[in-house]
Amino acid sequence: MANPLCLMMPVLPGTNPTAIAATLLEYQAKINAALTDIGTVHFARFTLLDRSQPNLLPNLGSLGASDTLIIGVITEYDGSFNSYIEDFVAQLGEVFDALLQFVVGGKALMPVANHVTAFEAFITANDAAQHLPNTGLYSAYPQTVQQILASV
Repeated sequence: MANPLCLMMPVLPGTNPTAIAATLLEYQAKINAALTDIGTVHFARFTLLDRSQPNLLPNLGSLGASDTLIIGVITEYDGSFNSYIEDFVAQLGEVFDALLQFVVGGKALMPVANHVTAFEAFITANDAAQHLPNTGLYSAYPQTVQQILASV
């Protein structure tokens, strides 16, 4: 059974969204490879949101520095939360270090490999999926990623 993660990381005021977008683009291939290697992730996406926009979509073409950005990490995964985060740190610690430079309180968590417990606490505090009313997750199937891949 899949578990949800909906991490919402507030971005430091004055950050240019194109710097975040460039960082995400730079690491996308590494992210995809790591998620495949971890083997418990059903779906994953990194998103950039802008609280000042009615639809939350950032306007990269006209924005300079912003005080209203959020980096979202939205995934569905198998297994326990702690195991999942430890897998993320082992495989994607470099990526989170690159993103946390933009995040309020992020520098205190870097490198995440040396601050796993604090990183887990940060994620728990900022994971909308662990806070009411956002705790529900519909799943059309009960299989794990590995069970699904074995049947293909």
